[in-house]
Amino acid sequence: MGCCTGRCTLIFLCTLQLLVALERQVFDFLGYQWAPILANFLHIIMVILGLFGTIQYRPRYIVVYAIWTAIWVTWNIFIICFYLEVGGLSKDSELLTFNISQHQSWWSENGPGCVRKETPMIGIKGLDSHSYVSVIGCALEYRYIEVMHSALQILVALVGFVYACYVVSVFTEEEDSCLRK
Repeated sequence: MGCCTGRCTLIFLCTLQLLVALERQVFDFLGYQWAPILANFLHIIMVILGLFGTIQYRPRYIVVYAIWTAIWVTWNIFIICFYLEVGGLSKDSELLTFNISQHQSWWSENGPGCVRKETPMIGIKGLDSHSYVSVIGCALEYRYIEVMHSALQILVALVGFVYACYVVSVFTEEEDSCLRK
């Protein structure tokens, strides 16, 4: 196979998916978003499996990767619906933190242009170290940043799915032609 084949493209896409997933994992860790952290971890494992299958000519691993990309697209559609508050979903719920903490997306306080103001809560006993945090001046709302992250994940996953199917078909055709000889 030459360098500009579906196999090389799938290797590139898997590598790109790993980089994008690692970037997303970092920001989910910073925001204590436990459900996305677990999903990203599974995604990283499956992409590595797909990468290994592509490099080692293992079509079964690539099929597992292709199935996972469909699940990953579904997860990211859910994330988009969550942050855009589609249906009964609310971005203010603690669904993504498993109700363990009241953290939100890291981007909610640290987005582009955001200025964070902390006002100490005076007069409330037992809450000396707590303060009220308000965020003003954001150039882009954090929910749109999260939606863009998910949209990028969907785009790369869909292209990866198409190339995974193509590479599996090429590998199986090569196996069939070798068995006929």
